[in-house]
Amino acid sequence: MPKIPFFKMSGSGNDFIIIDNREGVVAAENIATFVRNVCCRRMSAGGDGLILVEKSDAADFKWQFFNSDGSLAEMCGNGARCVARFAYVNGITGSDMSFETDAGIVSATVSDRRVKISMPDPDNLTLSDGVELASGPLAFSSVNTGVPHVVIPVGDIDSAQVVEIGREIRYHQKFKPAGTNVNFISLRPDGVAAVRTYERGVEDETLACGTGAIACAVVLAAQFKKPSPIDVETKSGGTLRIYFKENNGHFFDIFLEGDARIIYKGKLWEDAWNYGRHPFDGPKRIVTP
Repeated sequence: MPKIPFFKMSGSGNDFIIIDNREGVVAAENIATFVRNVCCRRMSAGGDGLILVEKSDAADFKWQFFNSDGSLAEMCGNGARCVARFAYVNGITGSDMSFETDAGIVSATVSDRRVKISMPDPDNLTLSDGVELASGPLAFSSVNTGVPHVVIPVGDIDSAQVVEIGREIRYHQKFKPAGTNVNFISLRPDGVAAVRTYERGVEDETLACGTGAIACAVVLAAQFKKPSPIDVETKSGGTLRIYFKENNGHFFDIFLEGDARIIYKGKLWEDAWNYGRHPFDGPKRIVTP
C-alpha cells in the first residue's frame, strides 16, 4: 500500500496531522477508524486531530477536520491556523487565502510562524446559566464560536478540576446530544486571561483550544466590557490574541492570531493505522456518564 505523506504541526500546543488529500490519497471508507488509529499516541503518529486538505470550487481549498476520536468537527481555531501555514508552505496558496470549513469560509494571512484567521461570528451567547452536577449547582456562561463552549470562572486556574468537571458537563443531559467543550478561566492582574479547556472529541484536557479562547474573550468582553484585542494564555503557555467588534451585544469580525509551528514531515506506513485493537477499546475503555 502507498505510504501517505503528512505534516505534524502544533498551534499553541494543539497538535495535528495534516495530509494533502486533493488527489484522494486517503480513502473515504472507514475514515473514522483511520483517523482514530493514526491519532492514537504511542501507537501511531498521535495528535489532537487530523486535517485533510481537499479541492474546492468556492475557495483556495477545503478542509475536513477530525477530532482524535474520529468524529468530524465544524471548526478548530488552532487547526485552522496550522492548515493555513501548511497550504502556504506547500505552494497550495499564497500567504493570503480562504478555505472552506463546515462553519463557513475562513480567510487567513500567514506571516512566518504567525497566522491570523477570520472566525465565525459567535452566537447563542448566554451569560447567566447554571447546571446541577453531582457536587451541586454550578454557574457558567456559554457561547457557540463555531462549536459550543461553556465558560466557568475560577479563582485558581491551577487547581481547577478540568477533566472531572469538564467531562461531567460535556456529557450532561443539558447539552445532549452534541455535547459541549468546557473552559475554566481566571483573569490575572495583568489583564491576561488564563484558560484551561476540556475538549469534546479529544475527551481530555488539551494544551490549547482556539475556539475556546474566543469563547472566553467574548464572555469577558460581554461581562466586563474588556476591549479588543484580548490575550488568552493557554495551558501550553502560548498566548492567543482575539480581535473583535461589538454592537449592542452582538460580536462580529472575529479574528484569532497565534503561532502555527511545523514539527516535522514524514510518511505514514500502513502500520500507522492498521494495528489491531485500539488501546481504548475493550476492558480499558473509559466509561462516561
